[in-house]
Amino acid sequence: MKHLVKFILFSLLLLSPIWGASPRLLVFAGSASKPPTQEAAKAFTAKTGIPVDLVFGGSGYVLSQMKLSRQGDLYFPGSSDYMEIAKRQKLVDPSTEKIVVYLVPAINVQKGNPKNIHSLKDLTRPGLRVAIANPDGVCVGAYAVEILEKNFTPEQKKAFRKNLVNYTASCSKTANAISLHQADAVIGWRVFGHWNPDRIETIPLKSDQLVRIGYIPIAISRFSKHPELAKKFIDFLLSPQGQKIFAKYHYFASPEEAFRWIGAKKPVGGEYKVPKGWIAK
Repeated sequence: MKHLVKFILFSLLLLSPIWGASPRLLVFAGSASKPPTQEAAKAFTAKTGIPVDLVFGGSGYVLSQMKLSRQGDLYFPGSSDYMEIAKRQKLVDPSTEKIVVYLVPAINVQKGNPKNIHSLKDLTRPGLRVAIANPDGVCVGAYAVEILEKNFTPEQKKAFRKNLVNYTASCSKTANAISLHQADAVIGWRVFGHWNPDRIETIPLKSDQLVRIGYIPIAISRFSKHPELAKKFIDFLLSPQGQKIFAKYHYFASPEEAFRWIGAKKPVGGEYKVPKGWIAK
């Protein structure tokens, strides 16, 4: 917590003179959308002249930063779970919420699949190094736990935990665990393989193993100093130009696209309460 407060104070000191100069947007974003959001922010600035500052991290962590700093124009988490929390805590204007794209959980491995991982059960093999995002602050970590709880017996969960080498702090760090060879496999998002196709390969989960698909929502923060400009950014993300950027990284534009890839229909969004046994102490 001490480090979080220091980070916030440093960020405010760094950004305050910028904000005083001319209108610009501050977005607190989950890392599930990091590569396309970075590209979209640059394109938005080029089109409108409005600079966009992006703070990325686990969706729960950046929500806490926004809440504690009482700053930010937009909240852009990696899943519905954290947007629901933001709405309950009255940190965003619910009338402004929009869905930008959709996501599907998957297994991610190193390019070429050197450990020959082809199924969820393979993650219980002795000697493998696996990682998931911290389910107490990162959306894809909660999805991973939900999948493990649905599909694994108590014995399989015990074997998986023996292989669990890390709880990562964001979606981007989960993907990096593979690209930097810190783990042999992670339960992440399908799109990780398109973030860094030279280093990451995606192994689809069986349709009956998936509990739900996710979506990435965005809404205007209650702390926004520029709500009209914030709405322009939302409109840009939903425009053909914005959607083309997300399509470049193989995000799904609709639930139907995701269902076709999965081969079955699944619930969309929602919330999942992570069992206490998975929460890091």
